[in-house]
Amino acid sequence: MTGLRVSLSTSSVYPETAAHAFGWAARLGYDAVEVMVALDKVSQDPAAVRRLSEHHGLPVSAIHAPTLLFTQRVWGTEPWAKLQRSAEMAHEVGADVVVVHPPFRWQKEYAAGFVDGIAALEESTGIAFAVENMYPWRASQRRGVEMYLPGRDPSTEPYANTVIDLSHAAIAHDDPIAMAERLGDRLRHVHLTDGTGSAKDEHLVPGRGSMDAAGFLRHLVGAGFSGEVVLEINTRRCSTREEREADLRESLEFAREHLAVRA
Repeated sequence: MTGLRVSLSTSSVYPETAAHAFGWAARLGYDAVEVMVALDKVSQDPAAVRRLSEHHGLPVSAIHAPTLLFTQRVWGTEPWAKLQRSAEMAHEVGADVVVVHPPFRWQKEYAAGFVDGIAALEESTGIAFAVENMYPWRASQRRGVEMYLPGRDPSTEPYANTVIDLSHAAIAHDDPIAMAERLGDRLRHVHLTDGTGSAKDEHLVPGRGSMDAAGFLRHLVGAGFSGEVVLEINTRRCSTREEREADLRESLEFAREHLAVRA
């Protein structure tokens, strides 16, 4: 085995809460939990997250800052304040990574200083701010509208720490292995999921899409990746707890199987 941890994102059990996510992760044997700060009040409360971590004996691998479209008003609307607060939460719960999306195009002032600002935050907080790959917004298979600044591909900017999300790469029709090669040791974090290349951010169970998630994991192992692998899947369509459990278990088994094989 590679020794890489396999974490569960709290977003994977939505509309259940972060508390449920810790329970699922402990029950199924995940190594850690990534907390997405979202509308769920528990996910916004460092003390509550710390208690969950201690109760279940599961470390927090990362804090996902509330920088998604639907979390724009979580912890206020000033983006730098939200990132500072995410770093404070990471310190309080023992995580050393904050996952962040690049700014939206309408956040022009924030975007103008984003690259340097992220570097300054890393210096002042001691936390790695890993910038995630995104995708064009489109209503069909046609070329979409670029909605992120300074860009959706983190390999084009000098970020020290980055994230590859396979569902986002699927929408953008990006090759995640090529992106990983461009990033080299700046790739700190992986959101393991899948997609079919449609216009939707599908977040499928890995192996159910067209992104060759297995090959991507084997590439990471062969390249000496030493960061975090986090399952970030969509189980909202599961109509029963048994269905959700099956998807979460299949995802974990997929990750462990292919992280144990070199390319």
